[in-house]
Amino acid sequence: MPLSPPLTEPAGPLERLPEEWAEAMVRLGEPRYRGLQVFRWIHQRGVLDPEQMSDLPKGLRAKLAEEGLKQPLTVSTEHLSEDTTRKLLLRLEDEKEIESVLIPQRIQTEADVVALDETADEEEGPPEERDALFTQCVSTQVGCAMGCVFCASGQAGFKRNLSAGEIVGQLLLGRQRLGAGERLRNVVLMGMGEPLANYDAVARALVLMTHPDGLNLSRRRVTLSTSGLVPQIDRLGQDFGGQVQLAVSLHQVDDERRSALMPINKTIHWRSCSPPCVAIRCPSGDASPSSTRWCRDRTTAPTTRASSRG
Repeated sequence: MPLSPPLTEPAGPLERLPEEWAEAMVRLGEPRYRGLQVFRWIHQRGVLDPEQMSDLPKGLRAKLAEEGLKQPLTVSTEHLSEDTTRKLLLRLEDEKEIESVLIPQRIQTEADVVALDETADEEEGPPEERDALFTQCVSTQVGCAMGCVFCASGQAGFKRNLSAGEIVGQLLLGRQRLGAGERLRNVVLMGMGEPLANYDAVARALVLMTHPDGLNLSRRRVTLSTSGLVPQIDRLGQDFGGQVQLAVSLHQVDDERRSALMPINKTIHWRSCSPPCVAIRCPSGDASPSSTRWCRDRTTAPTTRASSRG
């Protein structure tokens, strides 16, 4: 059973969970059950225009518009590559821009093959009839304060955090860009920004994108990439019980070289990431072969996988 981590209050209607929508319905003078209907319209069907929510009363649709329910992002430009990768430049309401990328899934490594084998029962029918699967890379901040020398976002500097609605809004927009026979399956928080430096918004976004009445993504198909903020890694493990995948950006394991590339290494040593990463990968009572293998072979390493963010 997925854990329900403590969350801060939603910053806007797009960020509400079903129970929060139910409370909003009471405030608006509507039956509580309408809350789940609205949530499903938004996160399951991807509809954020109240006028298109055809099974809701007209009066409620007007109230939702007054509440400010809308998509907080627009697609500024889209680049489509030959392999169907889509790179989206997204404009926020304050005119700032972020990037999100839809990446077609390819079997390239042994780990990919194992991951597909473990979930083969999720795919029905012969391979030629299955959907083309995509991973979406999403941003969590406008710019980044980490200052990594190889990263354009870090060099541009930190502008502001994204809200949970702006993070999830990327997925809703991305899913709309997929065609017939294409499906979003994985999410990686490896775009602009350091996800764990925007913890509260990211935590709510994780709950929203994995909610069974919404996008319904498996938490083990969501990977969060970090430069190594150890207190927040601990918190992520406690809040999500190791169900969200974690990737720590190393780039170098030599202290002098890593500190030259990633200033955070001067204050948070990469080796200090190892204990909390092990705790996340091997939560108490988890005796699955994959987790025990990781604990046995990699307890001296700080990450579940190597990441090259930026």
